[in-house]
Amino acid sequence: MGHKVHPLGFRIGVIHDWQAKWYADKHYIEFLHEDLKLRKAIRSKYAEAAISQVQIDRQANKVAVTIHTARPGIVIGRGGQRVDEMRLYLEKLIGKRVQLNIQEIQQPELDAYLVARTIAEQIERRVAYRRAMKQAVFRITQAGAKGIKISCAGRLGGSEIARRQNIHQGQVPLHTLRADIDYGLTEARTTLGRIGVKVWIYKGDILAQPKIEEVEEMPAEAEVKPAEAEVKPAEAEVKPAEVEAKPAEAEAKPAKPKTKRTKPAASRSAKTKPSAPVEKVEKEETDVTTEASEIPQEP
Repeated sequence: MGHKVHPLGFRIGVIHDWQAKWYADKHYIEFLHEDLKLRKAIRSKYAEAAISQVQIDRQANKVAVTIHTARPGIVIGRGGQRVDEMRLYLEKLIGKRVQLNIQEIQQPELDAYLVARTIAEQIERRVAYRRAMKQAVFRITQAGAKGIKISCAGRLGGSEIARRQNIHQGQVPLHTLRADIDYGLTEARTTLGRIGVKVWIYKGDILAQPKIEEVEEMPAEAEVKPAEAEVKPAEAEVKPAEVEAKPAEAEAKPAKPKTKRTKPAASRSAKTKPSAPVEKVEKEETDVTTEASEIPQEP
């Protein structure tokens, strides 16, 4: 027997996030049943609004409910009248403050649950199941999906024995965690029994977030560098003035040797310094003469 893993639950914490964001130790069962009641009430009230997902976020005694729908006009109503009615109804249902947020789905063709719901509605209207599946595959590929897989199981075509029919196009890498695969399951309620419809849509790979943040930080540094580059030309403009000043200095330099000629004081001092040794020589000569005079001369 093969072990099938839910494509969305398999990727929670990797590329997908939880649909219910809250934590509880003591009141876990109570909060869980409140979530089930909220989702069931919203889908029953807006059966024709093409609601794909209901996210619930709890903060203290306040519950924030975000509805993802392909037809926001039906959910909002004229002037937001239906939103207020639904909000009051949900507050009475769970006895807490409820905040309703409506978010539009830009491409319903790439939402697996909505695609499965349209196929199930066509089967309920007794449209040929193969035709409904092929039309869905064509619309999804036109919307830009990289791969799609559709599976219908039950009493197809009113047959006495239940069977399963699959259609596959493109690639659907179920074991790749970074692959963004949307999964939807619903049932078509016919007079002969229920027919299950499953849809897998592969939209592409989702890369790690830190790498994207590093790439976003780089342009900020690149914007600073041009400012520095703008400052450099200003410095370059100052340099010619310095160059112009240098020839003036060069012209002034030849005049300096003339002033240097007026320095005979150093030469005079150099000439006067040896005068002291001359005096000594004269003294020595006199000493020698005196000594010679003192020597007794022979007759």
